Amino acid sequence: MSLPAVATAVAASTSLSSVSSRRSSPASRVPAPHLRFLHGRLLSSSSSSSSSLSPLAPVSAAAPSPTAAGEAASRKKLIIFDAEEELAASLAEHTAELSAKFAAERGAFTVVLSGGSLVKALRKLAEPPYLEAVDWSRWHVFWVDERVVPKDHADSNYKLASDEFLSKVPIPAGQVYAINDALSAEGAAEDYETRLKQLVKDGVIGMSPLTGFPKFDLMLMGMGPDGHVASLFPGHPVVHENQKWVTFVKDSPKPPPERITFTLPVINSSAYISLVVTGAGKAGAVHKALSEEHNTSDLLPVEMVSLQDGELTWFTDKPAVSMLSRI
Repeated sequence: MSLPAVATAVAASTSLSSVSSRRSSPASRVPAPHLRFLHGRLLSSSSSSSSSLSPLAPVSAAAPSPTAAGEAASRKKLIIFDAEEELAASLAEHTAELSAKFAAERGAFTVVLSGGSLVKALRKLAEPPYLEAVDWSRWHVFWVDERVVPKDHADSNYKLASDEFLSKVPIPAGQVYAINDALSAEGAAEDYETRLKQLVKDGVIGMSPLTGFPKFDLMLMGMGPDGHVASLFPGHPVVHENQKWVTFVKDSPKPPPERITFTLPVINSSAYISLVVTGAGKAGAVHKALSEEHNTSDLLPVEMVSLQDGELTWFTDKPAVSMLSRI
């Protein structure tokens, strides 16, 4: 599909867009009523030749900015990769582009991390060309959830991110905001929310005029096989918390039991979310979240992620979308 054709298809659709690999067969891209399937070659911007266009570029070029249009809108994309290496390259490119955008617009780039396999997917940001090209001094790093354990504990999301990513890039130490691990779960949640509110006052974190909650520039998140995001698990009462910015869990169904987590109103106030979901073990939750067969009375937490004025991009692989019959 040519770029003009892509632009026309995207401009005509305000629903979930999907960019699949050029190597997939034409028969695998029959669109469902609420999905728009587009053609994109999954290469990083460092590739040469006319086919080096990132799959995100035609969608971004075609879709007008809701800010520029003066109206709020939620935009969703689904990108399916043949290989994890391609996913990591595209995620790095997308993140670097947003870093440059917000550093220029705001003088700061607020990034929210989760744990798990998401951190490994960020590895290419710590390699050339991004290691040198990104203005790391503008980054402010937070966690969408954290286990209430010491920072050097094997279960700590901070330790995972530090070992695998943060220690390899020159982000100022004072701009990496870990929880206070000396406090209880409740105390750590309250303390983290207090620190966020101070950073809003300082102008580091923006506020959403639509929701009244903090508006982070980019949240990088994964999803569990049960459809949980952050530490918001299916059926748990904290999923419905709509007043606090940060809350706590003492009985997580996944160990360790004590955690803090951003609430859904904060997650849904983000400017951008990159949701990295790979592997056949996630296929059931992906099917429930993205198929036509929605049961609104029994939503998974991932189905409740719906940005008020922002862009949600699913970075997936073929096993993760294997139960979507129309892909």
